[in-house]
Amino acid sequence: MYPGITNSISNLWQLSNAKSRSISAENPTGAVSGGAKSDLDTGIAARAARDLGKGWKVDPYIVIEDKEERVIADIEGPGIINHIWCTPGAKWRFFIIRFYWEGQENPSVECPLGDFFASGWGTYAPISSLAVCVNPGSAFNCYWQMPFKKHCKITIENISGKAASLYYQVDYTLAELPQDIAYFHARFNRVNPLPYKEVFTIVDGIRGKGQYVGTYLAWGVNNAGWWGEGEIKFYMDGDKDYPTICGTGTEDYFCGSYNFENKAEHEYETFSTPYAGLSQVIRPDGLYSSQQRFGLYRWHLLDPIRFESDLRVTIQALGWRDEGRYLPLQDDIAGVAFWYQTLPTAPFPPLLDRDSLEII
Repeated sequence: MYPGITNSISNLWQLSNAKSRSISAENPTGAVSGGAKSDLDTGIAARAARDLGKGWKVDPYIVIEDKEERVIADIEGPGIINHIWCTPGAKWRFFIIRFYWEGQENPSVECPLGDFFASGWGTYAPISSLAVCVNPGSAFNCYWQMPFKKHCKITIENISGKAASLYYQVDYTLAELPQDIAYFHARFNRVNPLPYKEVFTIVDGIRGKGQYVGTYLAWGVNNAGWWGEGEIKFYMDGDKDYPTICGTGTEDYFCGSYNFENKAEHEYETFSTPYAGLSQVIRPDGLYSSQQRFGLYRWHLLDPIRFESDLRVTIQALGWRDEGRYLPLQDDIAGVAFWYQTLPTAPFPPLLDRDSLEII
């Protein structure tokens, strides 16, 4: 009914009245015939383009000053964001991305840039999934479909302590939308260390109707031994002490099994698939890199968790003691929850400060 809004290989042959647009440093408003207009005297790459002139690669990136929050997209709808690409020049935890739908005061997305693209540890690891791709050398891509009826604003804040570059592209279409759209949300949380016998809250305080569509965890282990015995739990629509949906173990939720272990090599084996992955394993190096660290993602693209009024998601951190007893762990866990819901967005708790975000 809305060709060009939901895109797939099965309908690429179908004509549409949707209008393709793209925002970048070379066309910051996405205007028709608005690209590659920077003059040499204002372009950031003016020296490189000085022999070629206007219309060449004159202004390919922006510089965001320390403590500056820059609007990178300001779009009048109706429309839908189809793809975002970027590569940051600051430490990935110190660029904060925010989305504001329909003129809301509160953001619906607030997250360190690396974690938003399932890259929470600040070092490159490839990801080949349907929702997120991370490609050499630090190319972040997401394909979450993000509809809006009237207005979308995306900002990047730099808290790195110095000016830093950002290359970016926001690809979208302008088109009529159905009435029953839900809005894309993402929220970050980190606890370091997790208090003894407490669970890690991936997200809490979701209010509205919608569907949960993904989890990314950056998990730093502070004990020897296996760390992924804990269960994920989805408390929805009034659940209090007991959840409606309960998993069976951390590696099970992320679509692996038995420690993610390559038994022939006796080591963790990374994998990246369309829907789930253990995309990163950082091993101790015998000197300053002393802890094992893991990056895991799980996209609920074909199995969204649907809720009517509210949602809370937690995961246990469990290892093993002697004699087959569980050991509650005190690990460094950061996570991002991804979901769609009706508006308004409930206010998020304040984002952690720079020191609490830092990878240490």
